Amino acid sequence: MESDVSKSKFKAHALEIFRRVELTGEPVVVTDRGEPTLIVRKYSGRSVDVRDKLKGSVLRYDDPLLPVSDNDWAALT
Repeated sequence: MESDVSKSKFKAHALEIFRRVELTGEPVVVTDRGEPTLIVRKYSGRSVDVRDKLKGSVLRYDDPLLPVSDNDWAALT
């Protein structure tokens, strides 16, 4: 299955593309002048809680009550 489809081809074959995505679960990228514009993928049916995605991602938690100075923030520099 094609993973990239131009806007014009998508417009002409949208129902066929929807059916293939639904059956195979493989996403299709719609392009405009060769640049990716949007992605069509199968709906998972469940919302993902951000806390579940981040669970287990903290590697170190030294001292959460320690004050933070302006010099510690990389975004401020």
